[in-house]
Amino acid sequence: MRASMLGAVLAALADPASAADLLLGVYGHDVTFIGDTLGLGAAGREDGADFQIGLRSERIEALSPIGRPQAHAFVSVNSENTSNFVAAGLSWPIAITEKLYFRPGVGLAYTDGETDLPPVNAPGLSPAEIQRRLQLYNTRIDFGSKVLFQGELGLGYRFNDRWAGEISWVHISNGQVFSSGKNQGMDDAGVRLIYSF
Repeated sequence: MRASMLGAVLAALADPASAADLLLGVYGHDVTFIGDTLGLGAAGREDGADFQIGLRSERIEALSPIGRPQAHAFVSVNSENTSNFVAAGLSWPIAITEKLYFRPGVGLAYTDGETDLPPVNAPGLSPAEIQRRLQLYNTRIDFGSKVLFQGELGLGYRFNDRWAGEISWVHISNGQVFSSGKNQGMDDAGVRLIYSF
């Protein structure tokens, strides 16, 4: 999955004239300090860093009734090869000062992470199988669905016409919509470097 996700983004980058911004980011994977504060209950089971690459469109004039958002698409690849994902959606840059801005966003994601971990308490399991399942339970997120909601909040600073930096939080989970029962989400927190074409 990692190669196919990266290939899709590289294909999109072959025509940068259709994009407004190139995004490059480094994130903490499956962090818990934000989701716990917001009551979203991030799993806190997977390790590593996430590397993100993506594109944003120009502001979409046809969507002026909802504030002329930008469309975004990005790939997030985990250094430990656990839960990678692709995401696409809309985000709104909201000016705070001439250079400082706030950016909320919403979209959909697709993950190659776990979605149906086997139960640890099933009857008739051998001790070895119980330990194997317990290890999975303690080290992998069970998203419940491959298709997930993707929300994000960011704070950015524009250095000049070409370059900006953002700190951001990205959350993915099924929200009990794409699946019932399991809804372990994941939070990423990190920084992005933005290059405007």
